[in-house]
Amino acid sequence: MPENRTDPAHPESGARPSRLSMPAGLFAVLVVAVLASAGVGARYWARGDFDVIHAVLSLFFSINLLICYWEACLFLKRDYIETRAEYWRGRRGETGETPAAQFLLTRVPLKKTLSPTLWADVWATYAQFDDSYADRRTYGFNVDIANGFATPLPTLILYAAYTFDIMPALVSGIIGVMLFWQLTYMTSVYLVSFFVANRQTRISRGELYVYILAMNSPWVLCPLLGLYVSIRLILDGDYSVLGY
Repeated sequence: MPENRTDPAHPESGARPSRLSMPAGLFAVLVVAVLASAGVGARYWARGDFDVIHAVLSLFFSINLLICYWEACLFLKRDYIETRAEYWRGRRGETGETPAAQFLLTRVPLKKTLSPTLWADVWATYAQFDDSYADRRTYGFNVDIANGFATPLPTLILYAAYTFDIMPALVSGIIGVMLFWQLTYMTSVYLVSFFVANRQTRISRGELYVYILAMNSPWVLCPLLGLYVSIRLILDGDYSVLGY
C-alpha cells in the first residue's frame, strides 16, 4: 500500500481490481491445510493408516514452512515493515480496530498471494503487540529471520522421513533433536525477552494471551513433542513411535 494511503488495500492490488481474490488469512489457512493434508494423505495412501503424533507434527511442519516464508519476507522487506508499522499504528488510532484482523480480512488478488510485500504486513501488524519486529536491532527480529532461512530444509527432510520412512530412524532422530531443540530454545528466549523488556505493559491482557502466548506456545509445545519423538527414534532405532 502506498505509505500515504489510509485504506487497508494492499499496494499491489491497486493496479486493477481482480475478481480472483480471497482474504489473506484464508489463503494462509488453505496453504497450511494443503501441506498438512499432503503428509497425512500420503501416509494413508502408502500404508492405509493414521497416526495422531504424525498428524500433529505434519500440521506443525506445514505451519512452520509458511512461517519460514513470512520470516524471509521479514528480512527482504525490513525497511518497508518499519514504515508499515507506523501506518498500522496510526490506522488503529483512527478506527480502534485490531490491525492484525484488518490485514487478515483484506482481500488480495490470487496472483499476488506470494508477494513478499503483501506478507510484510504480517510483521507490521504484529509489531503493534511487540515493536521489536519493527526494530532490526532486537532479538525477536533477528532470531525469526534466522529461523526463516535455517529451518525449511530440515523441516522438509523430517516431514518426508516421518511420512515415508525414507531414512534410518537414527538419522531422523539426530536431525529432529537439532531442529526441535533450537525451536524450543529460540521461542522460550523470545518469550523471556518479551517480559524482561516489559512489553506486556504496552498491550491489553487479551492481546497478551491471544497474540503473544497463544500464538507462540505451539513453537514450544510441538517442538517438545518433536524432541520426544526424536529421542525415541534414536533409542528405538525404528519409527514405532510414529506408528510404523
